[in-house]
Amino acid sequence: MLFSHSEFADTFPLWPEGAPGALGGEDRDIPTIAVTFPEREVSNGAAVVICPGGGYQELAMGHEGHDVAEWFNSLGYTAAVLKYRLPSDGYQHPAPLQDVQRALQMMRSNSKNWNLNPRKIGVFGSSAGGHLASAAATLVRAAEPAAEDPIFRVSSRPDFLVMLYPVTSFGPDLSKGISSKRNLLGEDPPEELVELLSSYRQVTKDTPPSFIVHADDDPPVKAEHSVRFYLALREVGVPAELHIFKQGGHGFGITKDPKRPVDHWPDLLERWLEGVVE
Repeated sequence: MLFSHSEFADTFPLWPEGAPGALGGEDRDIPTIAVTFPEREVSNGAAVVICPGGGYQELAMGHEGHDVAEWFNSLGYTAAVLKYRLPSDGYQHPAPLQDVQRALQMMRSNSKNWNLNPRKIGVFGSSAGGHLASAAATLVRAAEPAAEDPIFRVSSRPDFLVMLYPVTSFGPDLSKGISSKRNLLGEDPPEELVELLSSYRQVTKDTPPSFIVHADDDPPVKAEHSVRFYLALREVGVPAELHIFKQGGHGFGITKDPKRPVDHWPDLLERWLEGVVE
């Protein structure tokens, strides 16, 4: 862990009355966000929901979750690490998508209470969490002004998107050997669902500005996942930045080895955020 105080996060259930389709009341049935706040003197009013990876089977809460949150805190961002429901616990699509949409809406709905700018709330994801983040950026739940639940009165659209080695296609040419598709959609999902959850196919001019990092030697998730998403953004004129490192493999998360070029992606992201978010 890069920092030591993420354990002091305030944890909030996304659905206090029970998540839609909940199978029980155990911890695995209760999606949450663990929110950490920056020091007051560096706070910039921006926020980010962080989706850890894990192949839709587990959650890499350390180097893809709380460590990332602490890094964002150091830049002045409020960070919310999402514990989303998993297919391994009986929750296939749409449960994880419902959870990330709800997390973004919760952050925006609480913007006054938490001193946030509701137009500066983004999403970050790694690997399968990158897929979930890209789904949140392309499959938006619109605001429902008349909703009884105030959280549903605001949009789930993130204002910026950051992804590390994301899965963005469930098509047969790129999904071979990737467990995320099978875990999330089952063994033989209908083609229309494969298309819907291939997020690069859902990019529009309303998709938020995006920053993407991948390694060319990533064995399970080919760099083409990031390339296709980037090209889709470019096609419709959405500002985007793509970095493909020669080496790094899969799952490098946020680490600090000065000898590995891929570990310098946070420096690149910091500069990008300065131009896009602040």
